[in-house]
Amino acid sequence: MSLLSKIKDIEDEMQRTQKNKATAYHLGQLKAKLAKYKRELLLGPGGKSGAGGGAGEGFDVNKTGDARIGLIGFPSVGKSTLLTKLTGSFSEVAAYEFTTLTCVPGMIYYKGAKIQLLDLPGIIEGAKDGKGRGRQVIAVGRTCNLILIVLDALKPLQHKRIIERELEGFGIRINRQRPNMTFKVKDKGGVNFVATGSLKPTHLSLETCRAVLSEYKIHNADVILRDDCTVDELIDVIEGNRIYVPALYVLNKVDAISLEELNLLDRIPHYVPISAHLEWNLDGLLEKSWEALDLIRLYTKPKGQIPDYTQPVVMQHDPSIEDFCNKLHKGIMRQFKYANVWGASVKHNPQRVGKEHVLADEDVVQILKK
Repeated sequence: MSLLSKIKDIEDEMQRTQKNKATAYHLGQLKAKLAKYKRELLLGPGGKSGAGGGAGEGFDVNKTGDARIGLIGFPSVGKSTLLTKLTGSFSEVAAYEFTTLTCVPGMIYYKGAKIQLLDLPGIIEGAKDGKGRGRQVIAVGRTCNLILIVLDALKPLQHKRIIERELEGFGIRINRQRPNMTFKVKDKGGVNFVATGSLKPTHLSLETCRAVLSEYKIHNADVILRDDCTVDELIDVIEGNRIYVPALYVLNKVDAISLEELNLLDRIPHYVPISAHLEWNLDGLLEKSWEALDLIRLYTKPKGQIPDYTQPVVMQHDPSIEDFCNKLHKGIMRQFKYANVWGASVKHNPQRVGKEHVLADEDVVQILKK
């Protein structure tokens, strides 16, 4: 019996099973079994995770710049046109499907940051099961800091659901936080299930945890909940290979629909309407992407000189002085004495701070050595 047949049998059985307290144990086992089979399906030759049948030509793109954005969508939704308009890099455009057959990189220069943009080949339904080049496309998606899901304005919701299902099947969780729970395997003592504070779990119980863990042959573990997590989130934590990535739904070709239809589609969260061909709202897309990437710019100030505003140091949100020094050079912290900071993160300008101080966007930093 093939893995796909086993997966289909389990999915059919889950649909037939009623959801109540009596079946929670059985459903927990089925979900854990399903996750294991899906993981086996995604393992390539030699047991290596990633793209089935090797990475493929053009898919090994070096990660450069301060962040990486991937364009994912069905064939002929305008991904290549969007890349060309935003970066100036040429990606072949034509009126037929599957024009782009490899990964085409480009670079966006925005607010002093270098952001790598990847135009990935169009995916098809069933990509997570190995159809087309979907595995390779979604595997590259796992390395991105932000995913732009490009949708055709004429059939957006249909494509949106399919792409979300494909990404979910590949272990990518879009626009979701990591489950707020601790899972730790131990040598003895059985399964210990604890909910902190006044939390009353509605999805998980000791029996459900035992059912899921037994499928992984884990009989001694601590499960500590700090939020009302589901069985699926517990499985994600046990698997340990899930990627949590922000995503924007880029609604392309809005020039082809009416204003009433656009107002209706406006209800989709995390969505940006554009027309890549006519260059409508590309500035709005860049601004939304910047917000979703959650990047900040920091400026250096050599002693006795004015700050260098031409080359910002771009970092993820809420970095400390220590993170900032390590980004500049690994050896700075060995000679670090203190730092002077001008900007929103301090009460007066300049303020002397230590290595634990958390910086804000557009702060100016001066490092003083011993």
